[in-house]
Amino acid sequence: MSRLILALDVYDREKAMEIARQTVEYLWAIKVNWPLIIGSGLGIITELKRVTGLPVIADLKLADIPNTNRLIAKKVFEAGADYIITHGFVGRDSVRAVMELGEVIIVVEMSHLGAKEFIQPATDKLIEMANELEPFGVIAPATRPERVAYIRSKLKPGIKVITPGVGAQGGKAGDVLKAGADYIIVGRAIYQSDNPRESARRIYEEVEAWS
Repeated sequence: MSRLILALDVYDREKAMEIARQTVEYLWAIKVNWPLIIGSGLGIITELKRVTGLPVIADLKLADIPNTNRLIAKKVFEAGADYIITHGFVGRDSVRAVMELGEVIIVVEMSHLGAKEFIQPATDKLIEMANELEPFGVIAPATRPERVAYIRSKLKPGIKVITPGVGAQGGKAGDVLKAGADYIIVGRAIYQSDNPRESARRIYEEVEAWS
């Protein structure tokens, strides 16, 4: 089974579908974020599921009161999303509101430089929350493999570690897999490539070499 997740951060529906078709055989899942949902509508989740047969992760980073999280999550799961990414810093009640409806991935640390300001200092508390709630997985930064290793060491067995930041942000697949990641997320290195299929194949083979 592949450990590669495609972050399909484009606006255009046709472009998104074409990249998905080209890369499907090398992926475990497709992650859609606000750019694609805003540009193509919520139905893009349904279409990606139908055409590829892959799990779809809705990277909404939900961070609102429980009722608002619940209202958003309901429609997204109904569209066919298999997982929703949520922020944990808003509290257990807001995360539980999404978990009542489907599978959740909790952000415990992000991949950009600014994550060191406010999220990283709260990582231990967010890991504690994840261990209590037992979501499908957590988000950890491929740009900082030492943090991936730390987060993995603190998590209960069975909770997946999913790492964005491989490729354009500078993260290396081998480094984060060695550190304990279960899945890597790659976006621009694939969807901005002149040959997305070939780029996905190359990254897939690199990941397989570490599996």
